[in-house]
Amino acid sequence: QVHLVESGGGLVRAGGSLRLSCAASGRTFSSTAMGWFRQAPGKEREFVATISRSGIATGYADSVKGRFTVSRDNAKNTVYLQMNSLEPEDTAVYYCAARLVATVAREIVDYVYWGQGTQVTVSS
Repeated sequence: QVHLVESGGGLVRAGGSLRLSCAASGRTFSSTAMGWFRQAPGKEREFVATISRSGIATGYADSVKGRFTVSRDNAKNTVYLQMNSLEPEDTAVYYCAARLVATVAREIVDYVYWGQGTQVTVSS
């Protein structure tokens, strides 16, 4: 079992930055790949970023590539999402998720454990 808790969300103006954190407890965090997803009102949950167990491999949605950076600190059992140049279209609830394996993935069905989410609101 893995318990995930996101933090760092909030209200920011367009062009601003936020850093989300996801603290993990339970099963060995360093053995699993992690992902970030988001869900805007009235829309389906969508992939944002993923990072492998080691942190060497990463992947991003086209909509955030070049603006968002995913990273992890296995010593702290934490994964991060640095979000720069935020746009109103980035407004959503952001979720972190954990796989059971070490490799990256972009599909919701590939993730087993989910956090409760943190709200990010970007004003124009």
